[in-house]
Amino acid sequence: MIVLLSAEHVSKTFKRGGLFSTRRVEAVKDVSFKVGAGRPEIFTVIGESGSGKSTLARMILGIHRPTFGRLLLEGVDIVQASDRAARHAFMARVQPIFQNPFEAFNPLKRLDHYLFITARRFGGATTPAQEEEQADRALRQVGLSLAEAKGRFPHELSGGQLQRIAIARALISRPRLIVADEPVSMVDASLRMAIVNQFRALRDELGISIIYITHDLATAYYISDRLIIMQKGEVVEAGDARTVLAAPKHPYSRQLRDAVLLPDAAGADPVR
Repeated sequence: MIVLLSAEHVSKTFKRGGLFSTRRVEAVKDVSFKVGAGRPEIFTVIGESGSGKSTLARMILGIHRPTFGRLLLEGVDIVQASDRAARHAFMARVQPIFQNPFEAFNPLKRLDHYLFITARRFGGATTPAQEEEQADRALRQVGLSLAEAKGRFPHELSGGQLQRIAIARALISRPRLIVADEPVSMVDASLRMAIVNQFRALRDELGISIIYITHDLATAYYISDRLIIMQKGEVVEAGDARTVLAAPKHPYSRQLRDAVLLPDAAGADPVR
């Protein structure tokens, strides 16, 4: 299998307490998985608060360094993307989408500022016309247009619209991988399916793989190809999403499954 992203026995330990404290918290413990490059997929990391899933996402994005183990993007250790040029190339291939769209944008800056600067930094745009063309193309891929965003401040749009603009900004660099950390938890329930359907479209139409970080089993069941379930930093179950969620084997997985009313596996809309 040609590998896009590989986690090899990844662990992350944080120091807690004061300067002289010896207390350590192991947030992620010996996590391994692979995301293939040949066929785009939605690979989901499921867990409750404190499970280590967001710490894992930050390591994939290069925000945190693993204490042990390696994360490889197309065979290159993510930690090695430390100088300016390597970091720039890495950020063009791996883009984040965060939990709260209202925190992703400065309320005092217009939204098109973010789109245009991304087009300059990662899209190769050298003129205002090219910036607008790239921004408009990305926005249309998520059901919006530059006319709807240009000159607008974040407070003028809904949470769902802002999250779609965040997705559009991520698309400008034409990434290979998107890391989406709880991307629907802060939007209205009526908008969640629109956003997760957008992720399916990114996979199917644009060939982008997505690391989907969530505690929401319902959306995970709906859009995931494969998944891992984390508890207290460890992977307790992994495999095909429908298989795992329809008949989980680990007690923690069953506890999560039983707390959520999922669609019937036989009659539900297929993932692919």
